[in-house]
Amino acid sequence: MACEPLIRVQTEDFDAAAEAERLTAGRKDVGALVSFTGLCRDDGGKLAALELEHYPGMAETEIGRIALEACDRWPLTGLTVIHRFGKIPAGEQIVLVIAASSHRRAAFEAADFLMDFLKTRAPFWKKEHLKSGEADTWVEATKSDDAAAERWS
Repeated sequence: MACEPLIRVQTEDFDAAAEAERLTAGRKDVGALVSFTGLCRDDGGKLAALELEHYPGMAETEIGRIALEACDRWPLTGLTVIHRFGKIPAGEQIVLVIAASSHRRAAFEAADFLMDFLKTRAPFWKKEHLKSGEADTWVEATKSDDAAAERWS
């Protein structure tokens, strides 16, 4: 079976175990499953929530494009990318990437590739809402995120 990525951009939380089961159920060719779950991090106890905005349709298209590139680069048996939007409280899940393959290296590299893309080039905009009530601030990609993404060029 060829890799057909599942892409979802949604407000609802997700069940990582159920998504992993969907990629492996009844499959004997999956030898590796690598997952990454990104959480809303509260550095220093100041963050109330992170608000993620996107252009509906555009985000799914761009994530789908890079997911298909991952399927072309590595011998994957499955790939799932779920990204939430809206106001997400500190500690909650934001993003899930699961790469399935017959071999571990392909699954690790594909998941890493997808996360580097999501951190730097996916069309999401992040705004921090602070507990103090101070003005909300937009979050930019960091230089280290950009450097990590460059290695895939």
